[in-house]
Amino acid sequence: MDAAVTALFRRYEQMFAQALAGRVSMDELATLYAPEFIASTPAGVVCGRNDAQLRDRMAEGYAHYRAIGTAAMRIRDLRLSPIDALHCIAHVGWTATYARDDLPETYIDFDVHYLVRLAGGEARVFGWVSGDEQALLRRHGVI
Repeated sequence: MDAAVTALFRRYEQMFAQALAGRVSMDELATLYAPEFIASTPAGVVCGRNDAQLRDRMAEGYAHYRAIGTAAMRIRDLRLSPIDALHCIAHVGWTATYARDDLPETYIDFDVHYLVRLAGGEARVFGWVSGDEQALLRRHGVI
């Protein structure tokens, strides 16, 4: 499981960089996710499908990240909490870099906890829990 989940998040990090550069398709990004997912943030809980609506939301999200000056998103820590032979929680520590003319280069650390499932030897995200991203960005003057 460790190798498959580590490979998943290395791909995730690489695709995030490509998305920030506008060089990845949302179809390719969608391969990181299971057919259905659940997400919990301070805004609420969302259940969804890996479909055209998800791809549209991802495209909007990456456009927003570019608009606010997100220059890079790097994994600083990855720790797994196994649940059983097919499931784990991947605790991912991210460091985001923001660069804009009106903002000194800014680094923000945050964590997201991903629910991951192995299917056919391949790991995919089926859920995540994250903190208040908007509050964090406001606190650092990014938005």
